[in-house]
Amino acid sequence: MLVSTDGQEHYFSASPAGDFTPSEISVRLAGRELVVETAGGIFSPEHVDAGTGALLRIVPEAPATGDLLDLGCGWGPIALTMAIEAPESRVWAVDVNERALELTRRNAARAECPNITVSKPTEVPTAVQFAAIWSNPPIRVGKTELHAMLEMWLPRLVPGGEAYFVVAKHLGADSLLSWMTGRFSATHVVTKGDHYKGFRVIEVRAN
Repeated sequence: MLVSTDGQEHYFSASPAGDFTPSEISVRLAGRELVVETAGGIFSPEHVDAGTGALLRIVPEAPATGDLLDLGCGWGPIALTMAIEAPESRVWAVDVNERALELTRRNAARAECPNITVSKPTEVPTAVQFAAIWSNPPIRVGKTELHAMLEMWLPRLVPGGEAYFVVAKHLGADSLLSWMTGRFSATHVVTKGDHYKGFRVIEVRAN
């Protein structure tokens, strides 16, 4: 379990220790008004966070078919958006946080999105490749773990597949862009995408 220096567990803990007490919030995703379940011990349980909001504002519409990935799904706003926009696709909602996975599972059922598959990272079949990856990555896990996560998933884009990562400028968006450009330039095109209210979107296209 990953904990902060003051002993408080982070949203990227695998098994949050606090009581699981779901509550409902109202959100608007992909043009639909939804009531979803959230709970403590996950990322941004009160609302769609500003970074995810910026990402969903900037990204193009999800590919109509194929396998799509929400990397670090939380309670599921990105996965739900993908699934609603592309009902013929298969959306993989991936997180290490078991509570987040349970909430995304419930919210997919509430939104009548049977094309969402909820999974731990290790449970996604290695043969699956993705037409798109959307993510508000957990920057606070540290560079080593963040880089390892990107090295695990970006090679699984199909040729021509696109990934979009949103990062707050003050949390190192430009630094991450520089690292990704150096690390993946032989196989991917990495570009600085649009920004919105202090957040930068990094775009990656597989050759």
